[in-house]
Amino acid sequence: MRNITIEPQVGSTSGKEVIRLATYKRELVRHQSREARQNVQGEDLVLFFKHIYKLHSPDEITFVCIGTDRSTGDALGPLTGSLLQEAGVNHVVGTLASPCDADTLEKRLALVPSHHAIIAIDACLGPKQATGTYYLAEHPLIPAKSVGGKLPPVGHYSVAAVVNANGPRPYSILQMTSLHFVMGMSRTIAEAVAEAVKYR
Repeated sequence: MRNITIEPQVGSTSGKEVIRLATYKRELVRHQSREARQNVQGEDLVLFFKHIYKLHSPDEITFVCIGTDRSTGDALGPLTGSLLQEAGVNHVVGTLASPCDADTLEKRLALVPSHHAIIAIDACLGPKQATGTYYLAEHPLIPAKSVGGKLPPVGHYSVAAVVNANGPRPYSILQMTSLHFVMGMSRTIAEAVAEAVKYR
């Protein structure tokens, strides 16, 4: 993907911002047509969330933050969920206090209103060079896929954060992933959401 920069904006959406969003949407559509995920740096997350908030009311968006607080790498979801709640986001499933993990995922999804757009957020393992980046898509993610799990697809939109490089023992890799690193990635996601809401 072409590098897309974000300049600080004040007040209503400017002409330059409209062009950036249009360019972003075109790039996203191009990637989706190949059934691929868009791999971006943290600063590009804002454009992804702005695109979603232009299509849906904040009251009709639910963030499903998948993971568990019992594994540092897999804690990205509940960490992000807690940060979103603290930022005042209304509809959040999966926090440190109440994680949305493999045991509870399907039950929790059943409680999401059918007219809501779901943004799924989860940690994943990936190529070493992709560590610290985010895979974005306008289609579901499959939780635990990178560690061999079998869970249903989740989300109309999805963010998969690459918290570490994949390897022969994925569960061990997640257990040994730096909590500080994961917290930084969670904070980046939550800040991007908060920034996107301002420009709706």
